[in-house]
Amino acid sequence: MSVETDVKNILDSVLSLQGRSADWQRPTPLLGAVPELDSMAVLGIITGLEERFGFVIHDDELDSAIFATLGSLSDFVAAKLAG
Repeated sequence: MSVETDVKNILDSVLSLQGRSADWQRPTPLLGAVPELDSMAVLGIITGLEERFGFVIHDDELDSAIFATLGSLSDFVAAKLAG
């Protein structure tokens, strides 16, 4: 699976979207556009990403721009994986 697919699966699971994320593309807006994506959900997504990919996301790495689109979140994950 690709990073983007894994990220979509995590979003779908944490946000209880029941498959709505299946058609999302890189430019799909997240923060401010997906009602289920609130501050508590962000914490769940961070935890899901850390568990799935085996890295730690530090507070100083977080910025709302990371959650702007599916592409920006996927790019963040890919960069974390690259080291």
